[in-house]
Amino acid sequence: MTDSTLTTSTTTPDPASGADPARPAARTGSRIRVYARLGKLDVYDYYLGTFIVLSAVLLPAGALTARTAALLGVFLAGQILLLMAMTAFDDVTGYRDGSDITNYGPDHPLRNVQRKPLVAGTLTVPQALRFAWVCAAGAALLFALAAALAPHRPAWTAAGLLVLWVVTLQYSYGAKLSYHGFQEVYLVALGFALVILPYGMITGQATGFLLVQAVLFGFGPLMFGVYSNTNDVEGDRSVGRPTVAALTSERGNALFIGVLSLAEFLTIAVACAVGVAPWWFVLLMLPASLLRMRQYLLGFRRGDIMRARRTGFAVHRLGVVLMVAGNLLAAAAG
Repeated sequence: MTDSTLTTSTTTPDPASGADPARPAARTGSRIRVYARLGKLDVYDYYLGTFIVLSAVLLPAGALTARTAALLGVFLAGQILLLMAMTAFDDVTGYRDGSDITNYGPDHPLRNVQRKPLVAGTLTVPQALRFAWVCAAGAALLFALAAALAPHRPAWTAAGLLVLWVVTLQYSYGAKLSYHGFQEVYLVALGFALVILPYGMITGQATGFLLVQAVLFGFGPLMFGVYSNTNDVEGDRSVGRPTVAALTSERGNALFIGVLSLAEFLTIAVACAVGVAPWWFVLLMLPASLLRMRQYLLGFRRGDIMRARRTGFAVHRLGVVLMVAGNLLAAAAG
């Protein structure tokens, strides 16, 4: 998530005491603003997949119907609510096990504690849980509406919507998948699903080119997530959260992230070489690939992990713009 310099002094609560903070939200802004922080609304990177899908169904002229547009809008609203629920549950778990207090405490002044309302004391755990469940229920209703609006209903899209809803809520709550070694795979799978499911409901299929783009879209959050894990290794180790950064040495983690960076580029290159993607797609995506290399050098040559993490957001957003352009070019050419 996006970080900014901590500008306010905050007393860190102790979850071991069993007492939830009850300070009024007015101290850091309106109640709505506090809940927006809990839901991490400012981190919109997963929502950008909608533009990839839109660009893939926009041409030829007239292909985008009112029903299709409504489906995309409803699905986008549903995923926003679902991810707000996920991040709220994540904050509850991180507060209860102490990892957020470690990662956002006074020893980490570059992490803005106001982004963690439970640690900052601007919300209580019951308030956060109510918010999460309301968002989850709203997401379920909107996904059902999206399925009803779908012009095509292959079985895999219906199953995918159900799995997406259930598994997303288990990320760090309930089954706590991210506490059992699945975090990195999960980040890619979530992005993949958010692209391929609405496309499948609109077209009834999943083309090879869109599958490649869905994988690349999933790589975006992964490639700023692993830098976050590198920064948060102390807190994750303290609660037994088995990220690769927490399980390996610094050198092993650097190698892992380097392999991921190379794998992303090879996904593009191989797809072009075998004809799944247009031959020019690797050239189109080259600016994002070069920026990804810069991200790695910032993190592991210069040792500036947080700056490298911020660069990851730029790579992801640039990649989305380039994939949108690729879809429009491919449609115009063929």
